[in-house]
Amino acid sequence: MTKDTAIVGWSALLEARWFSALAVLVGGVLLHSMNVLMLATVLPSVVDDIGGATLLSWTSTAYLASSIVAATCTGYLTSNIGARNTFCIGALVFGVGAIFCALAPSMALIVIGRFVQGFGGGLLAAIAYVLVRNTLPGELWPRAFALLSGAWSLSIVVGPMVGGVFAQYGSWRGAFFCVAGLASILAIGAFQALPAGSAGTGAARPPGLRVALLCGAIAVMSLSAIAPHVLAKAALVVAAVGLMASMLVIDRRAATRLLPSDAFSLSSMTGMGLWLILTVSIAYSPLQVFMPIFLQSLHGLDPLSSGYMVAGGSFGWTAISLMVAGVSLSATGRLLVAGPAMMGAGLLGIALLLPLEPAIVVFPAIFMLGAGIGSCWAFIAQRVMGGARKGEEDVAASSIATVQQTGFALGAAVAGLVANAAGLSAGLERADVAHAALWVPACFVLAALLAAALGARLARRPVP
Repeated sequence: MTKDTAIVGWSALLEARWFSALAVLVGGVLLHSMNVLMLATVLPSVVDDIGGATLLSWTSTAYLASSIVAATCTGYLTSNIGARNTFCIGALVFGVGAIFCALAPSMALIVIGRFVQGFGGGLLAAIAYVLVRNTLPGELWPRAFALLSGAWSLSIVVGPMVGGVFAQYGSWRGAFFCVAGLASILAIGAFQALPAGSAGTGAARPPGLRVALLCGAIAVMSLSAIAPHVLAKAALVVAAVGLMASMLVIDRRAATRLLPSDAFSLSSMTGMGLWLILTVSIAYSPLQVFMPIFLQSLHGLDPLSSGYMVAGGSFGWTAISLMVAGVSLSATGRLLVAGPAMMGAGLLGIALLLPLEPAIVVFPAIFMLGAGIGSCWAFIAQRVMGGARKGEEDVAASSIATVQQTGFALGAAVAGLVANAAGLSAGLERADVAHAALWVPACFVLAALLAAALGARLARRPVP
């Protein structure tokens, strides 16, 4: 990144030579983001139909854990079968998982379907960052990330609409069938639009033990949400932290790394950037898991209306990321602090405003939460990739998606733990929901404040 970054316009990004790659990447982001908002909209209807309220957070953690597995396998698959085939496989696997969810008779089987979907979504997300890193010059990265974030603008309309319409007319399963059809269309379009390329000479086998440890940590954290006793919950949380620490120790000694060699180091730009990605992802995660439940139970909103309320976070992320994409280099440092601080204010506002009537009073707080992460996300990613050690550029790029998905998964697991401890495990009685609606967002303010402190530290380092 150079001082000329701010004066590079959108026309440079939208040149014909970048168009095909960007179109495919935007399509993949649309598929993923539409599904996220669609799922948030239909989950209350799913619970009403087949039960399983205690497993609500598992629909996210299963998806995200599988996404992490896929992200770590992206380099292996791309090297052996090529980027185009990997992208197409990701879209098709995503569709298969959606069909499994559509046919599921219980929440437990929906969780399994989400796990399958997650593998496809993880492939699409990881390839997006690698292709931006390998295809575009550094000065275009912020605008490319802003464009990918801009894809959420369409999903804000389509996702809640698909989920809300099907749920409102008593056919939440139809929403999953619709997603499966869109995934098939994307796979066919990608096969036609992307160059065949070459598969390369092959890569080392995926880091199975490290992936297993990371997914085990997420699974154990999720189990803590439904553990019956406080001591059991505490033991599972400690075990999850231990599994994650073990993964990092093994990865640093490995010849082929899952993460950069300085991952989560507080003395390097890439390491601090990954800490910041983890914490802002954790802070953002409870919005999409529990907010529709809170809005429908406390305010009687229909699925479509609650879906569009939750989409306010995505709209905030998109709108602000597009607005700040061309800011000066000095301003990006300030946004690394201001963004997480806005997230903390948004979470606190959600906790305080959610019980009030009318429901629309909480919308500005939801928007602020999304605007906070949108104002800093592209510049965090830019620093993670720009600060990568020589020879680790692709690993640093792909690690963004891995750490992001890990943060979302851990955040969803912790949100489930807090919600169930606050009484949501007893069902969807108004008093239980009101208690959980206060404590879930309030607890995540701490993650946002930690992110702001990390952002201040990262902003003081010179940008390469």
